[in-house]
Amino acid sequence: MATVANSVAHPTLVSADPFVPAREQKNLHNRWHPDIPAIATVKPGQVFNIECVDWTGAQIGNNDTSDDIRDVDLTSVHNLSGPIAVEGAEPGDCLVVDILDVRPFDKMPWGYTGIFELENGGGLFAREFQSRAAKAIWDFKGVYATSRHIPGVRFAGVSHPGLIGTAPSAELLATWNKREGALIEAHANAVPPVAYGPLAQGAYVGQDLPDDVRAKIYREGARTIPGREHGGNCDIKNLSRGSRCYFPVFVKGANLSVGDLHFSQGDVKLSFCGAIEMAGIVTFSTSIIKGGVEKFAMKQPIFLPSPVDPLYSAKLIFQGISVDYHGDGTQYNMDATVAYKQAALNAIAYLMKIGYTREQAYLLMSAAPVESHIGAIVDSPNACVTLALPLGIFEHDILPKDEGLKKLEFGQCAVRSDGVL
Repeated sequence: MATVANSVAHPTLVSADPFVPAREQKNLHNRWHPDIPAIATVKPGQVFNIECVDWTGAQIGNNDTSDDIRDVDLTSVHNLSGPIAVEGAEPGDCLVVDILDVRPFDKMPWGYTGIFELENGGGLFAREFQSRAAKAIWDFKGVYATSRHIPGVRFAGVSHPGLIGTAPSAELLATWNKREGALIEAHANAVPPVAYGPLAQGAYVGQDLPDDVRAKIYREGARTIPGREHGGNCDIKNLSRGSRCYFPVFVKGANLSVGDLHFSQGDVKLSFCGAIEMAGIVTFSTSIIKGGVEKFAMKQPIFLPSPVDPLYSAKLIFQGISVDYHGDGTQYNMDATVAYKQAALNAIAYLMKIGYTREQAYLLMSAAPVESHIGAIVDSPNACVTLALPLGIFEHDILPKDEGLKKLEFGQCAVRSDGVL
């Protein structure tokens, strides 16, 4: 007979409410800094749960306008849960993190994908499209996602943390701020910015701290927007349940933090908010490999993706090369970013022939399990990049036909209340 005495629930070390602004909650933070104390300590092998708000901290609503995307405060993102110290972890070790589960809150079975304004976040095509805010709300039904803003598609999500990493040392933090500061200075007038430096405005650590410590963290803390040597905002779409992460340790305890959960995401994450963003719960277990940084020649994390992956074997593949044929026709030398942009623009143009708007196509390719690969980067002058649309996510036939493509009516995604696109 089953008894309560022999059943011990895994503890939840961080509790979060997806409907309360992040700045009103404990044990969250939105900067990287070695002086942010761990809020709990776990033993290697212990299983534990961490609850996370969405990356904006409840700024985006389930509605039919994109005004909240337009007006989002990017000084206060991403909101991370933690840090969690691991007993016995020391600088130079490798922290092994097993992602046992990632799931949305039962009380919040929806998420969103957004196109951000050129002047406030941007995205891959921010300048090409002169981006204005748009979004799609996605409803979760088990493993599947559908959207009233992008009809005609349904796909299985591979839920994962977009952002996970260990705390930097003081020396590593100084290195980040120096090198990114130099880049910002060299491109001072870039729109959108080439990087985001430390900024006290919007900084938050949901702990009771001495005033001088808090001020130092807010003044020096690195923004969470890019990935770095410690992990961070890597946005690896297959880092779902069953994955294993190997992180370099820079401070005693490692101080693991996590957030920016995604229900699904395409490779490359085209738009700035280029996934199905969600709030939810992650279940972890950790272990330590002593001296792992030296043993594995680690300069950055190493990942072992999940064996769980939706089976979409049939794909329509679009190619791009290092020629800006969607722009001014300039030939670039082995530029994989230019090549990827051309592949993505080819796919967007194709989806528009089927009846999707440019905004819907942009959002869909950010959210769905789209695969991208570098085919070749040795055949000068053209890098070759491919983007694969899984045919099984569409409820209608999208293959090329002799008579051309049948154009259907799919409406439009959520746009600004003033109608500006």
